[in-house]
Amino acid sequence: MADSNLGGHEQEHSSEKPYMCGECGYRTARKSHLSQHMRIHTGEKPYKCDLCDYSSAQKSNLDCHLAKHTGEKPYMCGECGYRTAYKSHLSQHMRRHTGEKPYMCGECGYWTAHKSALSQHMKTHTGEKPYKCDQCDYSAARKSTLDSHRVKHTGEKPYMCGECGYWTAHKSALSQHMKTHTGEKPYKCDQCDYSAARKSALDSHRVKHTGEKPYMCGECGYLTSSRSSLSKHMRTHTGEKPYKCDMCDYSAARKFALNSHRLKHTGEKPYMCGECGYRMAHKSALSQHMRIHTGEKPYKCDMCDYSAAHKCSLENHLAKHTGEKPYMCGECGYRTVEKSALSRHMRTHTGEKPYKCDQCDYAATRKFQLESHRLKHTGEKPYMCGECGYRTVQKSTLSKHMRTHTGEKPYRCDLCDHSTAQKSSLDMHRVKHTDEKPYMCGECGYRAAHKSCLSKHMKSHMEGKYKCDQCDYSTGKKWVLDCHRLKHTRQVTSPTCVGSVGTGQL
Repeated sequence: MADSNLGGHEQEHSSEKPYMCGECGYRTARKSHLSQHMRIHTGEKPYKCDLCDYSSAQKSNLDCHLAKHTGEKPYMCGECGYRTAYKSHLSQHMRRHTGEKPYMCGECGYWTAHKSALSQHMKTHTGEKPYKCDQCDYSAARKSTLDSHRVKHTGEKPYMCGECGYWTAHKSALSQHMKTHTGEKPYKCDQCDYSAARKSALDSHRVKHTGEKPYMCGECGYLTSSRSSLSKHMRTHTGEKPYKCDMCDYSAARKFALNSHRLKHTGEKPYMCGECGYRMAHKSALSQHMRIHTGEKPYKCDMCDYSAAHKCSLENHLAKHTGEKPYMCGECGYRTVEKSALSRHMRTHTGEKPYKCDQCDYAATRKFQLESHRLKHTGEKPYMCGECGYRTVQKSTLSKHMRTHTGEKPYRCDLCDHSTAQKSSLDMHRVKHTDEKPYMCGECGYRAAHKSCLSKHMKSHMEGKYKCDQCDYSTGKKWVLDCHRLKHTRQVTSPTCVGSVGTGQL
């Protein structure tokens, strides 16, 4: 027996793998390893638990299972008190403290602490997806991903939250969900006081300390700290939209986008603000909305004292420090800091209006314009000022309104000490320094610094456009004509007309 073990060990050094699986081509240096591998194809599970009906293809798996019955965990970490039933698990755990990552990808230099993680990573290079759905043509690189997919066919969601009625297909998802009620954050960073409800969130946080971004896009050089982010990014190149709506032909590159879309079919808005009654479809949207009431601005600039309620606002602000505007329009030379802003800008050239109202023929170039329009049908004004009761259909309008109470003037001229509450006012002020007058009248050549000034000027060419059909009176303004007509009907009842238009004007 000792000689056979030595022979197998020596083959591992020689890289010779004489034993091959006839089913899938898997090769190994040891006959015993091939025997274990074949059980994947045959489904044989010879190792049985004598305390329950569990069975396994490998003895090591049965040993792990038996520890669940005894509860014994003899191996303990001296750093944090973590206990486990297996010495191998303790060895893996210790790498969290030492930072050791012995497994490296030969393709891209990715390092990891676990051999299984490297095996999973390699599939991003090979494109291998060995786990196949038996009800459709879907395949996955991981078994857990396939298991998640299968519930789409059954629709089964056996796990329910007793607090809020949330249903899910997975026990682990319910466990994660329950932390939203308990506030539990068991995953703690060992370099700062950050803690998280999910391990994946902690892993993402840790790279802030190391700056490590091991995943790179071969198309554009984009680097990221997580494999899932790279997978999502790749869809910008491939155009892949794997998440499909089962009620219409909509498809999306990301799952959260599909979930948002589905609510359009149901109209469900389960999350409500306790301050003003505003309802929304997503919990994240409620969290963002609440910052209007609390004034919380958690996103802080590390180069100045600016802070923002939303991450995207901070990202836009940071570009002011760098001055970088990498995205340029090929039509007119317009440059911007955001790819999404360039996409929106391009619609001014193409005339595309992808956001369509389902109650009338209105269409818009931007989503927020459609959302504002829809409120005309409902009459809803969800955003309310706590100071004076002013209500509006848009959050941005409420933010601007609040400055009338606070006196805040965040927009500052970089050529003088002028400041203003609105960006449009700052833009109007800046032309005083440049003397630029880009708006020109086609009738007489008059030039103006602002579009609104040109609009007022154009009315001078329209004098007499509005004519009374009962006498020879004419005027350049429709509201003046409306007031004039009341003279004929002898129904001058509008205080506005009487006060605004004198006898001499009419």
